[in-house]
Formats: sequence, C-alpha cells, structure tokens
Amino acid sequence: MSATETQAPEQEPGKKKFTFPSALTILAIVTIGVWLLAFLIPAGQYDRNEDGGPIQGTYHRVPSGQSFVDRLNDLFLSPVNGLYGIQDEKTGQVGPDLTGSLYGSAGVFLFVLAIGAFITVVFATGALDRGIARLAHRLRDRGALLIAGVMVVFSLLGTVEGFAEETLGFYGLLVPMMLALRFDRMVAVGTAILGAGVGVLCSTVNPFATGVASSAAGISLGDGIILRFVMWIVLTAVIIAYVVRYAKRVQKDPSKSIGGFQPGDREQAAQANVGEAPELTRLHKSVLILVGLVFAFMIFSVVPWSSALSGDADATPYGWELDWSFPQLAAMFLVAAVLVGLVARMNEPKLSSTIIQGAADFISPALVIMLARGVTVIMNNSKITDTVLHSIEGVVKGTSSALFAVIVFVVNLPLAFLIPSTSGHATLTMPILAPLADFAGVSRAVVVTAWAAASGWMNLWVPTTAVTIGGVALAKVGYDKYLRFVWPLLAILFVLICGFVAVGAVVT
Repeated sequence: MSATETQAPEQEPGKKKFTFPSALTILAIVTIGVWLLAFLIPAGQYDRNEDGGPIQGTYHRVPSGQSFVDRLNDLFLSPVNGLYGIQDEKTGQVGPDLTGSLYGSAGVFLFVLAIGAFITVVFATGALDRGIARLAHRLRDRGALLIAGVMVVFSLLGTVEGFAEETLGFYGLLVPMMLALRFDRMVAVGTAILGAGVGVLCSTVNPFATGVASSAAGISLGDGIILRFVMWIVLTAVIIAYVVRYAKRVQKDPSKSIGGFQPGDREQAAQANVGEAPELTRLHKSVLILVGLVFAFMIFSVVPWSSALSGDADATPYGWELDWSFPQLAAMFLVAAVLVGLVARMNEPKLSSTIIQGAADFISPALVIMLARGVTVIMNNSKITDTVLHSIEGVVKGTSSALFAVIVFVVNLPLAFLIPSTSGHATLTMPILAPLADFAGVSRAVVVTAWAAASGWMNLWVPTTAVTIGGVALAKVGYDKYLRFVWPLLAILFVLICGFVAVGAVVT
C-alpha cells in the first residue's frame, strides 16, 4: 500500500507494511479461537451407525465431562494429538497415551514428506525442467500447438502432484518464446498460471489436495476419480481455447493486448529463436519414464476398480486391486526417490542430502496438516463437533443433492481465501462437510471434488498465492491487467464447476 503524502513517497521508518499471515500463524489463531469457543458451544453428539457415521435426527445434548485443566491440556497437546493422537474406542476421547485407533495425521504427515523427497530428487536431475524446455523449443514456430502442449503438461502435473509454484521457474523461457511468436506477455502468464492452476483445481490424485481431503473425509484417494478426470479434460480444453483465442487476437492486432508490451520486447523476441533445443539425454529420458510409471502406478493402486467399472459402490473388490492408502504410498515414494537417484547416477552423499532437503522443503505443509488436525481434536474432546454439524443440518434438510454439492463449492470459496493452505483447509473442514454429505445423501467423494474445485478456483486469481502474484511480477504484466484478462474465464469455470458437481451428486 503506497503512502498518501506526496512529501513522503517512501514508507516511514516506524510503519510496517501489512503482510498476510502464514498458514501456520492462521491455524495457531484458529486453534486458540476454537478452544475459547468450546467454552460457549454446548456439548452434544449423534448416535452412530455401524460405520461410525452420525445418524441424522439423533442429535442430543451431553455433558462434556471436561474440567478447565482438561481443556487446557487439550490446547497444550493439540499439535501432538494432531500428529499421533489415539482415539479411545469407548469414550471417543483423543490423547497420545490412550488405547484405540489412530486419530492423528501421522500417515498423511509422512506421506507429504515422502512425496516432497521424491519431487525434489526428480527436479535435482534436471530431467523435468529440460523436458518441458525442449517441448517449448520444438513447438516455438507453432504458436497454438506450443500453448496447448505446455498447458497440457502443466495441467497434467498439477492434477497428479500439485505442480504450481514450480511454474515460476519457466517464465524466463515462456516470455521470450511467446514474444517471438508475436504474442504478448499475458499469453505466457495464462499458459503457466491457468495450465497448472486448472490441473490443481481438478486434482484427480493430487496428494496435497484430494489426498489430504480424502483422508480427512474417511474415503479412498481413488473415490470420485472418474468425475474429476472428466472435469479435468473439459476444463483443460476450455482454458487452452481461451488462451489460444486471446493469443491469436493479439497476434493479428497487437493493440488488442491487455498486458501491453515492454520496451525491448521485440528485440528480446528476436533473440528467442537463436540457439539449439536443450539436449534430452538418455539419462533424462529414463528419469522421465520412471516418473511417469510411478504416478501411473499410484493411480492404479488407489482406484477402487470394481466400483469404478461396475458402477456399484459396494462391489466386491477384484483380486488384483491393491486398495493402497497413505502408508503404502509414503513407502512407494520413498523407494521411488531412491530409484530416481540411482537412475540419475547420483552418488550416495548427494542422493541422501537431496532426499533430506526434499523432506525439509515440505515440512511446512506437513505441519499445517498436523495443526489443523489438532483443531479437530479440541472439537472432538470438548464434544462440540456434532453440535456444529447439527447447527447446519437444517440447511441440508429438503435440499436436493445437486444443490447441496453447489452449496459446498460456494461455501468453500471464502474459506479458501482465509485459509491459504490447501492441506490445512481440507483437514479443517472435511470433518464437518463429510458427515453433511451423508445427511444429504451425497457421496463424500463429490464433496471432496467440490472442495478441491473451490480451493483451485480461488487460487487462479487471489493475490495471496505466490503462483499468481509471483507469475505476474516475473512476466511484468501487472496484477490488475491479469484480473481483466482472467475474469471472463473465471465466470465460465464457475458455471462449469457448479454443473459438474451438481451432476456428480445426482449420478453418484
């Protein structure tokens, strides 16, 4: 925010510019806030069915059974309980030294660190960067095909592993390439932000979005994958058509450019066609093939094939179905990280340090998941989760399944802005949204899809995401100009998403 006084264009020494709090800070505030609210919200619970789900219409008040010291202890131990708290089968209370089933997020926590190690090792080989750069260079004389090719790759990476921030490293390649084709800088921005963003929006098997949300909702990562896959194909086609249409319009008439042109853009563009395509060695090809096989196997291992192929949610699993969950996937990605390192001929010190660095780089989302789960432990132990659920049960009554799915999408839009962490948002809201889906007669997988779409839609334009604000800064187009460029597409995506989740709720 700029200063208002003309005499002092620079920020005064005593004043600090406001910065949006980190996800960890927000969740720490939420933890304290929920803990205080638990003193005011009456305790209550639903009767449970054999699967442990709440039975609609059975809510009743119960004593919390907690003293002030007990509540203080829950607040103190909330991060610990969020990681490896155990839920007592008789009382339902969660604590680190109880006997029962794991309530904490230890499985998801380790999974995030494992896939972080894998992704970091892959990027350390240079294979993925070079593969994308080679694709862009090969298609540099075919504008529409270049845009479509790069956006498909970015979208595919986004939908399977949450590829988003990584796009920031490609602006140095995309901007001059697009200028060389007589496009403008906005085309580069749209290609990167929208390509990866819509992939994350659909998140077919993205572990940081669908994976965490599915775990919090108590369903498999593969549940709902068909709906998300169809949605991914359609929305990816829509964004490609949108960006290509704009690019051709600018190519034909540069005055139609929303972002405009910087001094020297044409000279920079002339230099973009000079040079050879980056070499893709046999080693790089081997790494890319291995990465493709790892993600293909992940999809195979989590999809409930009997249900997907027969259309019967209660179908008997085929003998070859793996039905893997987070423990197996965490082990798979750790092994895959080592395999990629061996294929890339990394020596032992480099491979070990890269794996450790990868896990360290992803400790932040892992801690966010832990803190968010700690909030649900406080709600569980004070017995207010069912009370909150009961307070919005009336919204579901008499609501069609299609309308309910749309409401879930719309309600999560402001939450996605307030809780910038996708993982934290999922862990915090799914314990409420998933049972609501049961009341509405809607598959929990549809709720996960609607939630992921809301988070992804917001991240296409909100200024609190590094992908958006960093992208426009690197391309030098201006955030306000980007909003002018993208708002018609946002409206189109909004309508399409509502249609998909509504149809998905009815069909499933």
